Amino acid sequence: MAHAQNRNETDVLIVGAGPTGLTLACDLARRGVSALLVEQAPALFPGSRGKGLQPRTQEVFEDLGLLAAVHAAGRPYPRMVNWEDGERQGEWDLVGRAEPDPTVPFPAVWMIPQWRTQELLYERLRELGGEVAFGTALSALEQHPDRVEARLTGPDGTGRTVAARYLVAADGGRSTVRGAVGIPMAGERVDPHPALVADVEIDGLDRENWHVWPKAPGGPLLLCPLPGTTAFQLFARFDAADGGAPGASGPAEPDTSAEGVRRTVAARTHLPESAVGAVHWASGFRPRAALAERFREGRVFLAGDAAHIHSPAGGQGLNTSVQDAYNLGWKLGQVLRHGADEALLDSYEQERLPIAAEVLEISTRLHRAGGVRAGGLRRGPRTEQLGLGYEDGPLTVEARPGLPEDALRAGERAPDAPLDGAGLDGAPAGALAGRRLFELLRGPHFTVLAIGRALPRLPAGVRGHRVDGGVAEQAYGPGLFVVRPDGYLGLATHDPADLPGYLARFGLR
Repeated sequence: MAHAQNRNETDVLIVGAGPTGLTLACDLARRGVSALLVEQAPALFPGSRGKGLQPRTQEVFEDLGLLAAVHAAGRPYPRMVNWEDGERQGEWDLVGRAEPDPTVPFPAVWMIPQWRTQELLYERLRELGGEVAFGTALSALEQHPDRVEARLTGPDGTGRTVAARYLVAADGGRSTVRGAVGIPMAGERVDPHPALVADVEIDGLDRENWHVWPKAPGGPLLLCPLPGTTAFQLFARFDAADGGAPGASGPAEPDTSAEGVRRTVAARTHLPESAVGAVHWASGFRPRAALAERFREGRVFLAGDAAHIHSPAGGQGLNTSVQDAYNLGWKLGQVLRHGADEALLDSYEQERLPIAAEVLEISTRLHRAGGVRAGGLRRGPRTEQLGLGYEDGPLTVEARPGLPEDALRAGERAPDAPLDGAGLDGAPAGALAGRRLFELLRGPHFTVLAIGRALPRLPAGVRGHRVDGGVAEQAYGPGLFVVRPDGYLGLATHDPADLPGYLARFGLR
């Protein structure tokens, strides 16, 4: 992907360099799709806000080539410890511990500050030849039958017009692009109480636990040690005026000044104001949930918070946003580089809007149930985003009649499997020690897996592998499986004659 700042024509204009925009830019770069990524702010977002990466997001980052760096910069979730009257009251797990599963390579939710996730995505984008145009704002856009023209204003105030085949709004909950194309967003307040989140230096607490004051005056307060730093993430809910801006009455609007943050900590914990050092970043908000009426208007797509806004409970917002980008990226690639019909892009909204609606329901339910209590949050395939798929989507074809109820089906996530004990492409069982099925899927291509049967001839650009026995055959069952570039099963069949027509839908002939 050529450097972006000075181009006036591009395949894709991405507005917003948060996790959504950066993920999409990385995916397009490895596909050879030209993209211009612009960000109104002068630098990447500085806060830790979305600090939990679900197992499915880790799989995406492995495919994009940055998971090793993400793991090196983070850690599993620490155990919670409750405090009352200056005394520790016992430890508990916010997130239940995962059971080992050979089809899930990264079972633990991974903690890493959002600002660090964005840094690593940006580093990966630059390795792929991409860049971000910081200090660049979109002020207007105009759609045409074959392009979008966007008016951009640079850091020096100079304006220019950029023509793009498509534009993706990744510019957050207050999306300028969403407003410009007139897509309504309906929502509700999840919690009437305002909240404060901040990144702070704290003396007097260990870094092995996530510290909780559930009965603090004015509302609960939490301090979580941020991996790879000396800072803690502070979260405080404001049930009354305590700790808010001076003169407030009723539920306070949080005072986000350094002095206000120190007062809040001292008022609700056994720590004095002097225990709070530097306040690196602070923000007040009121938890809400909202969903855009549609995710596409002509050649403009909404992704991430521009399309859906989540409560922070359950760690779903950033993860859902990454999945949006991962779904849209390969479809843009097939249309722009492989000649697929533009109708393929209709499937983005058809697949992602129902997922976003379901995840919003999950995060809202978790928030209202109360996450700051012993017992924690119930884990499951859907909160981990492993069980969210496209079984009813327009690209899904399940052509195997009479399947058992618990069988893997088209539209579901393609499971991983160790290849120990399996035969691969004629190699004998036992010759693949230490290798995984996901290694065969990694990259921007389609893959056909022939499980327990012969591999037919495939079009150029489609990779195929025959796998016999082992965990893979147990997980998939016998058949021919088309694995989409985003790791979901598009077609599942026993008949090789079903493959050519299905693959042709994506420009693969």
